[in-house]
Amino acid sequence: MKKHWSLAALFVLSALPAHALDSRIAKQLDALAPDERREQRCDLEAIDRIKKDAEGEYKPDKVIAYTFADPIETGNLIRAPGAVFRSGGDWYRLKYKCETGEEGLTVMSFDYKIGSKVPRNEWEQHYLYE
Repeated sequence: MKKHWSLAALFVLSALPAHALDSRIAKQLDALAPDERREQRCDLEAIDRIKKDAEGEYKPDKVIAYTFADPIETGNLIRAPGAVFRSGGDWYRLKYKCETGEEGLTVMSFDYKIGSKVPRNEWEQHYLYE
């Protein structure tokens, strides 16, 4: 099942630079329901980690946790085996495992693996966009 986030929340979160968890982002995340907060926080962590680890190879600006499979939530742990991220106008498959603190704002552990580029002819069926 696809999750439908508040358009306002997605716009605000996606427009924030660098995705560092400063007080503005924390305030926006805190306004979300706990499961939404946790997933959005993990998406932001994925962006930060990929930017840092890829050393310029990728410049992610968006992560979607549920494109190819629904995230699996167990307590404070999210496994997103069917995630994607956008970089340089292309989408790439992504898997991540993210554990947050009780409030969903602090990332306790995060592991990820970047997969293949999603062919442009598959974007429409998976609701991906430029």
